[in-house]
Amino acid sequence: MEYFKDDFNWDFKAKKSFRVIIVGAGIAGLAAGIGLKRAGHDVVILEQVPQIREVGAGIQMAPNAARILGRFGLLEKIMKSANVMEKNSLRRWKNNEEIGTAPLMPKIGAKFKAPLSVIHRGDLQRILLEAVYAEKVDVRLKHKVIKAGPEFKASVQVQSGEWIEGDVVIAADGIKSDIRHQMASQHGVKDHSTCTGDAAYRVIIPREKMQGDKRALELLDSNVGMRWMGPGGHIMAYPIKNNNAYNMVLLHPQKPDAESTESWTNKGDKKEMLDFYKDWNDLVRDLLSFVPKGEINEWTLNSHRPLPHWIENECALIGDSCHPMLPYVAQGAAQGIEDAAVLTVSLSLAEDVPTALGVYEAVRKLRGEAIQNSAATTRQALHLPDGPEQEKRDKAIAGTGPNPDLWADEDWQDFMWGVDVMKDTLEDWGKWVAQVQGHHLGSVKGVIY
Repeated sequence: MEYFKDDFNWDFKAKKSFRVIIVGAGIAGLAAGIGLKRAGHDVVILEQVPQIREVGAGIQMAPNAARILGRFGLLEKIMKSANVMEKNSLRRWKNNEEIGTAPLMPKIGAKFKAPLSVIHRGDLQRILLEAVYAEKVDVRLKHKVIKAGPEFKASVQVQSGEWIEGDVVIAADGIKSDIRHQMASQHGVKDHSTCTGDAAYRVIIPREKMQGDKRALELLDSNVGMRWMGPGGHIMAYPIKNNNAYNMVLLHPQKPDAESTESWTNKGDKKEMLDFYKDWNDLVRDLLSFVPKGEINEWTLNSHRPLPHWIENECALIGDSCHPMLPYVAQGAAQGIEDAAVLTVSLSLAEDVPTALGVYEAVRKLRGEAIQNSAATTRQALHLPDGPEQEKRDKAIAGTGPNPDLWADEDWQDFMWGVDVMKDTLEDWGKWVAQVQGHHLGSVKGVIY
């Protein structure tokens, strides 16, 4: 496939087959199920919902994630449902002036040997789920896990009271993970989120709603990301569904009386949305006028303190259960996929679970948390009020040096998109094992690369 050029052979079988219990059938959990099953492990996925349905909105498929899914044999299928992004246009909120651009494809694909695209989260989850079933992974719906076993041995209890046992438990059950809370309590940490002060409207505008508006249709057909920055908020927008829908994420101040619950499905009010953006440029206002009433989701954005550890005995956290991401650098799904990839390698090379999980934490924790923290830094830069700091930011964006929008900064792109966690885990396996052996797993030191 064009822009996917891989010189890394990961197609190996596990030295020892483990029975792996994965909690949660989101992006990270499904990716882990695919990789581990293909490597020869016995995998069961426990999911609390009775039916996995298409939820969410557009997400970015960054090169670091595309590279891994290419190795899992899924990239070609994913790209049929994705939109390849040619560039990102950074613009002023008031007059739609373009401040700068971030070239994407084909430059990014050639540099990182994997494409950058955007896709509806539901389409990605569907493709991963189909692959899980094709690999004959045991998927059990209506199985809500309420806790891990005593001393975090490899067992979980589901709501019915049944205990399910294995060799290792991977908690991929998201921000509200019960196993995350259990692990935090084990270390005496109060696991709670802190309001950032922001919320996000997520809207998808169907093509038929934009008929008759030439500028809107040009955007829909352009494969260009639009990033409008303004006081107290910003907008990220791009086409999805093979240019049949326009995805918009609109960051704005959280209402004082809003619930702090983190959910993709809370409904937002169109009148309130239009009111906040009423002074933004006419293109933004026109786009928002097309948003179907009742189809606005509003998501409260909270930050989460890093946990002391992502592993305990025979249990590991992955994805949002250990590094919930704010959306400002678009790495939420990609970092969960990296977790799945490293666990696939470590559980396949190790002959015991503690070593495998120790290597996983050493490879992933500092890197994942560095990217998690970069999102908060980027938030501050994007939401500046008009004035000297905003003018300084815009000048930097227009220049060739460091970019305060870290998603568009070339050095930060090298870090986010250029690191190959599977290759690094395999090629430096001896170093990682030497680092974790003889130490309590919680004392393992990671590396940011």
